Amino acid sequence: MTISIRLAGAADADALADIYLACRREMSYAPLAHADAAVHAWFAGALLPSGRAWLAEQNGEIAGFAATSLQDDALWLDQLYVGVGHRGGGVGRALLEQVLAPPAPACRLFVFQANQRARRFYEAHGFALLSLGDGQDNEECCPDALYQRPPDAKE
Repeated sequence: MTISIRLAGAADADALADIYLACRREMSYAPLAHADAAVHAWFAGALLPSGRAWLAEQNGEIAGFAATSLQDDALWLDQLYVGVGHRGGGVGRALLEQVLAPPAPACRLFVFQANQRARRFYEAHGFALLSLGDGQDNEECCPDALYQRPPDAKE
């Protein structure tokens, strides 16, 4: 199964929002902070126009996406979601490789503490835990974990 990565465009907003919503609904420990319509509007009006979102296609379907931002001389992985039917096939890894393509600076991300699958994934790809938070700084008020991967980390 070939995975291809490309920049996401305006026409992809609904498909990416649908993947995000489906994945987030699986997270019973972190209820959605916004209604579906607001999420779709945010993807179309804010996330995709930023130009820092990639999507993965597998077998002609959008399989997942990743979005980044630059803050404080660090690359932030703000979103990385893989659709349910595409997990375990390298989609997340391919997206992460795109995000971390040289010359990537240090990369940081937040993940919910209860999301053990995501935490294992990031740790396996060279991210180290920096701190645990009580959730007061995120919209879901859900305990989170801050991770960082140095620019020269090896998997």
